[in-house]
Amino acid sequence: MSELLFVCYVDELTENKSKRFSGEDFDIALFNYKGGIFAVDNVCPHQHRAEIYQGEIKNGCVVCPAHGWKFDLRTGNKVGGNKGLNAHEVKISGGKIFVKPTVKKFAW
Repeated sequence: MSELLFVCYVDELTENKSKRFSGEDFDIALFNYKGGIFAVDNVCPHQHRAEIYQGEIKNGCVVCPAHGWKFDLRTGNKVGGNKGLNAHEVKISGGKIFVKPTVKKFAW
């Protein structure tokens, strides 16, 4: 998928809040943290649960509610540098948030 898709209006995603955005081939967690909007995969690679968007935000990371793994909101990487989640391009235009989903094929 190579196009930017409308997710919501900026004022719908308040500070330290999240939103789930999914389609046929993607499931994304969107976060507002310190005025930045970040998008990462919503499916945790550990237990394959689609609940990253419900995680608590701490120090620029989202904590998976299933088991506590921490992922950097900017890169999607696990704390410590290991690959964790895909980060997705975010664009804000006219008060609207757009995301460019990267389709990830799971092999489990």
